[in-house]
Amino acid sequence: MNGRIRYHAGMRFHHLIEINDPLNPLIDPLTRAQLWRGLVLRAEAPELFMPHLDRCEILSRNEQALTRVLHYGNVSIRDEVRFTPQQEVLYQVPQQDEISASSLSMRIEEPQPERFYVRFEYADSSADDADSMDAYYNQFRRSAYYEADLDTIRTIRQFAAEGRLQPSH
Repeated sequence: MNGRIRYHAGMRFHHLIEINDPLNPLIDPLTRAQLWRGLVLRAEAPELFMPHLDRCEILSRNEQALTRVLHYGNVSIRDEVRFTPQQEVLYQVPQQDEISASSLSMRIEEPQPERFYVRFEYADSSADDADSMDAYYNQFRRSAYYEADLDTIRTIRQFAAEGRLQPSH
């Protein structure tokens, strides 16, 4: 896959999750490096973040990308993950069998120093027509994606608290 997949129609949506809230003393702040290592770990070891995933095979890997196959029971999904260091992890799923092409971007945003957010952006080629049954299904998917993204951030926080996101030497 070269570059980003383009979608002329389909479901597109995004949301932000705040990482460091200076007004909430109950949340330990994360550094950009910890947050980045957590987002990369989600790509390299997705089974730590997705309990319904049976296994993940990494087919190829370099500094900028990895290609993998995710196995969910009898369904296997091949995707490519691209890294823009300390900024973005981009997942791209090409069209395969019954699965439409899709993408997910997880981008770190820092509107103020040490005030991090992660912007999750989803796009796919499924119908997003308000009159279709797909509209109901897409609303359900948006909600499920949001909950999964909250779980991703919770897991990254947990790993940071356990010291699992320290720099490797």
